[in-house]
Amino acid sequence: MTEPAKITIVEGPPPRFEPATDSWVAAVSEGPRIHHSARCLLRTMNGAQLVERCREAWCEGREAYLEYRTTSGLTEEALIVAARTGKVDAGQVLHLWLRLDRMAEMLEEATAGRDEDLEDDADGEDEGEDS
Repeated sequence: MTEPAKITIVEGPPPRFEPATDSWVAAVSEGPRIHHSARCLLRTMNGAQLVERCREAWCEGREAYLEYRTTSGLTEEALIVAARTGKVDAGQVLHLWLRLDRMAEMLEEATAGRDEDLEDDADGEDEGEDS
């Protein structure tokens, strides 16, 4: 079996994932089970080469992964389903669409954090009221 291609984030913060809402992403990610798709945007100095690395892997029937560190320092991987380069004022960016099976878990954690904040706010309102 051949090795998958990898794009590794060497420095900087962990990528910020957002749910992929483009309908074509679901078609590209289809399979025997439902997968969660995410999108991330990364600054790069060699975007065209990174996209080409993915294309070569896909043409050879191999997978391509984004390898990154989480905020806790653990190494994670996400399957890349599409990639493209772009330009912004600060330089080149790499757009990645990923199969991120942890997305549901990440969304639940984010929602739980917001729910706890709302509960704290509600508790704070009760303390200041006189009955």
